[in-house]
Amino acid sequence: MAVGAVPAVRTAGAALPTAGFVLAAAIALAFALRAPAGLAVLGLATFGILHNVLELRYVAGRFGEVLAGRFLRLLLVLITGIVVCRLLPPGPVPHAAEILLAYGLLAAACLQALRGRPAALAGAAMVLSAAAALSLSFPAYHFVVLAHLHNLVPLVFLWEWSRRLPRGRAVFLAVQCGWVLAVPALLLLGALDGVLAPADGGVARLAAAYTPPAWLHTAAGLRFVAVFAFLQTMHYVVWVWFLPRHAPDAAAAFERRVPLLRGGRAWLLGAGAGAALAVLFATDWAQGKTLYAAVASYHAYLEFPVLLLLVAGLAPAAPSDRKDLS
Repeated sequence: MAVGAVPAVRTAGAALPTAGFVLAAAIALAFALRAPAGLAVLGLATFGILHNVLELRYVAGRFGEVLAGRFLRLLLVLITGIVVCRLLPPGPVPHAAEILLAYGLLAAACLQALRGRPAALAGAAMVLSAAAALSLSFPAYHFVVLAHLHNLVPLVFLWEWSRRLPRGRAVFLAVQCGWVLAVPALLLLGALDGVLAPADGGVARLAAAYTPPAWLHTAAGLRFVAVFAFLQTMHYVVWVWFLPRHAPDAAAAFERRVPLLRGGRAWLLGAGAGAALAVLFATDWAQGKTLYAAVASYHAYLEFPVLLLLVAGLAPAAPSDRKDLS
């Protein structure tokens, strides 16, 4: 067998994974339409920490060749700064500091990805500078966009994973684009308003975090909460079901890197920490949400440097893309 090859049963075709995504999206959409606030809250309490652990395992294993050394240490320092900001009482200063640290993280990733390409690096610097100025001027919009953008990120990882498929890739990607892009678009355009449950107190409490301020007190608030609940649920499907099952090479690479979390220990860590946080959610929702937002910074912000490296073509080849070295 070729070095790094994936067992054929995992990549023989896309039929079963594609069918699984269709079924999961149908169920998630049904709940998002009838009980969006409940789906968002229960999903976070049940799968929030577990998906953090499993996503970090995948990213650290799959992209260990680029997430290493001084670059990784710099990213962790910047993200730890964001964690501190999220643990502080909310206000303009912590929010501005988080925004600056986030763009510092992106700048570090651009430097890593675009070394030796001065024109591209200069263009990236201009884009980041303009975006940072916009985010600092409208911080409420920045955090709403960030919340939804995080749920769209799996599309890039699924696109990258699909390169290993010997057949059925086009249908697989069409389904991914369907739930990531088409379903949210239908919800936001009001096409599904006829089957959306009326807004309740739970929706009102969540709407501020997931709705652009200008639309907060309109019908769009309910739509944005439904979109978030749907995408968050599918986000968990990707990290808790699909990639652990269909990308065992990433888990194996992570276990070689972190032997302490071999086998089912990563699952036990995620489930145990998640259960503890669920108790905190039940007793003090606001404190639990603050703690979760801080801890989740590591997996959420580590995605963006990896995405930039993927776009720049610097990510390592997928196992089935590597040459046979045996």
